[in-house]
Amino acid sequence: MNDNPLLDTSGLPHFTQIRAEHVEPAVDQVLAENRALADALLSGATTADWRHLIAPLEALQERLGRIWSPVGHLHSVADNDALRVAYNACLPKLSAYATECGQDKRRYQAYKTVSESALASESADMLEPAQHRILENALRDFRLSGIDLPQDKQDRFKAIMQALSEHMAKFEQNLLDATQAWHYQTDNTAELAGLPETSLSLFKEAAERAGETGWRLTLDAPSYLAVMSYAENRALRERLYEAYATRASDQGPHAGRWDNTQEMNSILSLRHEAAELLGYDNYADRALATRMAQDSDQVIAFLTDLARHSLTVAQGEMAELRAYARDAPGLDPLEAWDIAFVSERLRQERYAITQEELRPYFPIDRVLDGLFAIVNRLYGIRVSPVTSIETWHPDVRFFDIHDGDGEPRGRFYLDLYAREHKRGGAWMDECVLRQRRDHHVETPVAYLTCNFAPPSGGKPGLLTHDEVTTLFHEFGHGLHHMLSRIDDAGVACIQGVAWDAVELPSQFMENWCWEAEALPLFSKHYESGAPLPEELLDRMLKARNFQAGMKMARQIEFALFDFRLHREYDPAKGAEQILALIDEVRKEIAVVIPPSYHRFAHSFAHIFSGGYAAGYYSYKWAEVLSCDAYSLFKEQGIFNPETGRSFLENILEKGGSEDPMTLFCNFRGREPQIDALLQQSGILA
Repeated sequence: MNDNPLLDTSGLPHFTQIRAEHVEPAVDQVLAENRALADALLSGATTADWRHLIAPLEALQERLGRIWSPVGHLHSVADNDALRVAYNACLPKLSAYATECGQDKRRYQAYKTVSESALASESADMLEPAQHRILENALRDFRLSGIDLPQDKQDRFKAIMQALSEHMAKFEQNLLDATQAWHYQTDNTAELAGLPETSLSLFKEAAERAGETGWRLTLDAPSYLAVMSYAENRALRERLYEAYATRASDQGPHAGRWDNTQEMNSILSLRHEAAELLGYDNYADRALATRMAQDSDQVIAFLTDLARHSLTVAQGEMAELRAYARDAPGLDPLEAWDIAFVSERLRQERYAITQEELRPYFPIDRVLDGLFAIVNRLYGIRVSPVTSIETWHPDVRFFDIHDGDGEPRGRFYLDLYAREHKRGGAWMDECVLRQRRDHHVETPVAYLTCNFAPPSGGKPGLLTHDEVTTLFHEFGHGLHHMLSRIDDAGVACIQGVAWDAVELPSQFMENWCWEAEALPLFSKHYESGAPLPEELLDRMLKARNFQAGMKMARQIEFALFDFRLHREYDPAKGAEQILALIDEVRKEIAVVIPPSYHRFAHSFAHIFSGGYAAGYYSYKWAEVLSCDAYSLFKEQGIFNPETGRSFLENILEKGGSEDPMTLFCNFRGREPQIDALLQQSGILA
């Protein structure tokens, strides 16, 4: 794959050479070539089988993904005006191409013919199981692309998909712009009372970079979370809370400037219309066509059952917090911008521990070494740094993964720190998929991205334990991508994995962050080299499920809002129903009712610009799987090599090649049970 200016001679992204002006021509080139190659295959094929027809067609999609991957990634981590223009110019072309492929009757007939031929054949080895899965998924996706619709409705479906991609991109860009646009500068040290030295150093360096005096506070996660958790100045907390809660909306300090109201309504309306064209009552039903959950009622029942178990616990925790706040000067009544601050005070009083107290014990290099040591024990893999690979920023690192036999298994870019022009949050994304090419297998490559506070004040990057957990989570996604043993890209790595199962490997990896046997591998004081003291570890473990009910209720609130929004959306009611529904869900589930100006939905990127539309419930659904899977390690030993090998072979290596319930049962020996989640969360004794 070295025939395109966006890729270097090895097929990796050519980050030092990518320019905005290269993007659209490179994408146009691949689209034109793909169309010509597909036409030649479909019009000239004399043998309709996997090797001569389906495999070459599948390769075309991967070829396009290889080109678009670095562009989409740079748009997320190194955005600029020129790149954004080029990115937006390509979106309708890519959407049109995807719909065109999905509505191509010649292509559909090719997949159908090969599938029927394979099913009718008496030869058991005619196709690999993964290839059968690809054919099944493809025929399903043809139907979901409108292959059976009359031409006028196909044309409308195509227009909907193009418009949808543009509105989703605009939503994300509005959110990034609104987040980056706000800051607060102060020269008054008294305003910053209570904030830890690591945060003050970060704020001081941010001011210096901006040519300001004093301290510069922003809405990036390291800044915002520090203020909300530790700032004693209530007015300062309220100032940041309002700015954060009203991003990209009609409220707050930038009211109306990057307002996502119409973007949200357009996205919902287009999704609803597309679902109706395909014969579904709503988009939630359409979304479940590719997921583990069987129908909408099952999802609602699942979330309602979780709420039944956790809501009483959450209400008790909130009552306790209000009572605690009543005894603190200036905190009665307890307001939304006080919750994190008072919770941290209560946590400190009860367990004598803070995230900042733990931070010196988690220098980033020690955490990485320990993380790599853990997966070596579990799966026999070795992670090593590589210094000769181009990246998009000096802070970005690159690593190789080899197994015990020295076979290359995966590679990944690691981008750890928050900075300007980088969207918030943490995620894993695909750079290169595993697949067989001629006589060799392509090594999968991942992007792993976080937004931690960078090194400052002469200290290395120091993580809170919460951030350590985030890193382990994203690395779990990365392992799912990189350790795949499936050679057909359509179901290799995380391709073809049901969305409500895709969080299983990531949530599963978080468990080792809490094990006394594992912690010494990734914790060591950055100055003294001392291990995490036993009494500090004991306090940390005791505090693990602090306010677990409130956390569970909050996740259920988000999941119910998302799922009901896509299930109940009425185009005739417009954007007003979005705010009305979140208020309704909060009355049923929430233990914290925010102020009326709060606009959570306007920054809910997971569902409006990410892949979690009608799927946010997946976090809890997959957490049932991950907790139950981990319970087997608790029974047999958290570093038991046989158990680790079984998880590797039955889950991580299989990708989307088999039904996720089948894979889970192959590992666990039975279907998942909810009790492990409730017990691990402290909801059940």
